Amino acid sequence: MPVRSDLAGIEDADCTILHVDMDAFYVSVELLSRPDLQGKAVIAGSPSGRSVVLSASYEARRFGVRSAMPMVNALRLCPHAVVLEPHHHLYAEVSASVMEIFGSVTPMVEQLSVDEAFLDVAGSIRRLGSPRTIGELIRTMIHRELGITASVGIASTKFVAKIASTRAKPDGLLLIPAARTVEYLHTLPVSALWGVGAKTQEVLARLGIRTVEDVARTPASVLQRTLGATGAHVHRLAWGQDPRPVTVSRQEKSIGAEETFASDVDDDDLLRAELLRLSHRTATRLRSAGLQTGGVSLKVRYADFSTLTRSRRLPEPADSAHALYAAACQLLESLGERPLSVRLIGIRAERLEGAAGTSHQLTIDRQDDNWRLAEQVLDKVNGKFGASMVLPARLLKPPSGARGGHPADGQPKRRDTGGQGPAGG
Repeated sequence: MPVRSDLAGIEDADCTILHVDMDAFYVSVELLSRPDLQGKAVIAGSPSGRSVVLSASYEARRFGVRSAMPMVNALRLCPHAVVLEPHHHLYAEVSASVMEIFGSVTPMVEQLSVDEAFLDVAGSIRRLGSPRTIGELIRTMIHRELGITASVGIASTKFVAKIASTRAKPDGLLLIPAARTVEYLHTLPVSALWGVGAKTQEVLARLGIRTVEDVARTPASVLQRTLGATGAHVHRLAWGQDPRPVTVSRQEKSIGAEETFASDVDDDDLLRAELLRLSHRTATRLRSAGLQTGGVSLKVRYADFSTLTRSRRLPEPADSAHALYAAACQLLESLGERPLSVRLIGIRAERLEGAAGTSHQLTIDRQDDNWRLAEQVLDKVNGKFGASMVLPARLLKPPSGARGGHPADGQPKRRDTGGQGPAGG
């Protein structure tokens, strides 16, 4: 795991901000069980319908494949790529392990997504060594304990640390000393600045501004007249100014999953079957995180892209798919007659609280506890033998040649969502 930096011989005690980003995270996790595909073009995602690329190996990226790209476009660019169905429960498990490693280094961890975080290691230097030593320690621990790789950027600010990790990829480390921050930034294209997308680049290019140095040398007043409030922001960044501290991440406020159908659906049975699938996925994530939900929210997007959400509180906190599904079906029924067919349906667990020590209302009817115990057994079986090894009978695919089937068969876009933002890759 080489140190990818032309500044490798320089240490800087003021560079206490680390940005750690896993390399092709979703694909890397999938390859843990498919070592035969190491070094090949691999895409994580569903191969059909309106699916998008969840993540691509660096071998596939050389052909232009990128995350969030429509799968049909990705396979057109890289027809020999191997497409692997995603396993979201595995991503959650590995992500939790990554965050545990970060937490063993410093309590100052700001999680950005499942596979990246900012760390402030100022309080860890006396115990663990220089920022560079800590960065290498983190990379070694992740590789040794989890079998995947990470890239680390080290700087005096969050913005520059993020730039450094991007340019260290894959599987590298880059430290940008505080004294040479401006010098380094001024070698970069303007697209490196946060807030400068394709349209802003076009506007700046018309002014002859193509590099970060060009931005820095342009009066802030000119940038503000051209870009509005964004102008002052990019001008400060061009001089390496970013006062934001690392903010310790808060607990997830909600956990959910949603499904975009390959073709719009108007059959109640199919919608309820998909809700059952999403309820199981969400409940599994709740139990994995040691959480229970006090409320359930339903999301429905119609064929014209209009979207409705409905929510309700549960009589008591729960982490079973049975409870989530019952509430979701009641919410679906409460919508009444639908004006159009459904393009997307989703479920979200809200009002989260820790499961440890939570008391359950005593009842003569043990049905709820029986469901919960059964689902805990499913967690153990699927955790040992792989996701979807054991499913409710209603979610099993029909025999080949049978009519009907589940609307999610071969689905394109299946997302698990949490309060900390999207899943990256």
